[in-house]
Amino acid sequence: MAKLLPLLLLFLISFAAAPSCSGKRIPKALRNAIKPIGRTIWKIWKDDHRGPGSNVQSTGVLQTQLYASGGSFLMELAIGTPTIQYLPIMDTSSDLIWTQCRPCLQCFSQPTPLYYPSQSSTYVPLPCSNASDCSYFYTYSDSSFTQGALGTETFTFGSAAVSGVAFGCGNNNSGDFVNSSGIVGMGRGSWSLVSQLGYGNFSYCLTYDDPDTSRLLLGTMSTLSAQAQSTPFVTNPSLYFPSSYYLSLLGITVGETMLPIPSTTFSIAADGTGGLIIDSVATLTMLVDPAYAELKRAFESQMNLSAADGSAYGLDICFTYGGEELQVPSLVFHFEGADMDLPPENYIEADSSVGLLCVAVVRSDFNLSIFGNFMQQNMHVRYDLVGERLSFEAAPCDQLM
Repeated sequence: MAKLLPLLLLFLISFAAAPSCSGKRIPKALRNAIKPIGRTIWKIWKDDHRGPGSNVQSTGVLQTQLYASGGSFLMELAIGTPTIQYLPIMDTSSDLIWTQCRPCLQCFSQPTPLYYPSQSSTYVPLPCSNASDCSYFYTYSDSSFTQGALGTETFTFGSAAVSGVAFGCGNNNSGDFVNSSGIVGMGRGSWSLVSQLGYGNFSYCLTYDDPDTSRLLLGTMSTLSAQAQSTPFVTNPSLYFPSSYYLSLLGITVGETMLPIPSTTFSIAADGTGGLIIDSVATLTMLVDPAYAELKRAFESQMNLSAADGSAYGLDICFTYGGEELQVPSLVFHFEGADMDLPPENYIEADSSVGLLCVAVVRSDFNLSIFGNFMQQNMHVRYDLVGERLSFEAAPCDQLM
């Protein structure tokens, strides 16, 4: 069972649409599990640049390592010529790729050197119709933001170099981005890395077990066994959330009890609200009521432990724990066509030093449920963008090649 660590409880949940220059404001959420720091984000793109185009040049298949950091996962890659290391957050709920750049008016602390476009022979500005480059401004409701210019560059994954990748070069940035160098969007829109590479699929296998590293695989390396289960992606009719991967969650079982959750709880409404997404950045799974209330009630009735206060860790379904061996109720998420029977380490956090055992699920404060990365650990999860399906199976993440 995982220990209770505040660093595991950060949410950076992205619901942004693909970059555009129309000036349309697009909602996004940014939440910290212990102290909420905002619920919406506005993107404003200047001029009329419409998309990254089709200038990406890549061959073969790609893979790279991922590292757990602050409840999210950082991707190992390099940018520019000559290359510099770049450790961005892998974000399946947004499209934009961006990093901090020199000269920097304002930058947050990051573990790698700042990218300097004028010192890279492969940087090319993306032009707009009335300017030599296309600038962007991206701000959160808590005043976190990134601002800069759009360009293309060579990104290197191990020994494989990919040229012509469109990204944001941020010269003015502020906020808490969990010790990263920016973000790599892996969402459904044309600006994301997976869309620009054109592979049609990608997969990852996440682990919080130090020193094991996680894997991101793209192209034909992204394969699962015949025993893997799969569930279709669901289309959200709203234009506000085109980047996220929605799934059809039909129900939840705790122990032997199928929770009495109304069938419409996880449905997407005509205005695009509701539904459930799978997300690589959100640490904990978030459920709307009445699903959350029923799950909490079921664990409290089935655990042979006294209820306890876990609010210091941003958790509400908690029990007094002294380190004893015990059986916890099983937890199964029933998706359309697939049942995800979770091992306890994917939903239980226990730490006898603080006397707590908690279920790693929280109530959603907005009308959306999120399947977080803590529940996805030690699973090989594949996104098939051509077949419009998500597949998964248990796997030793550190052994995938």
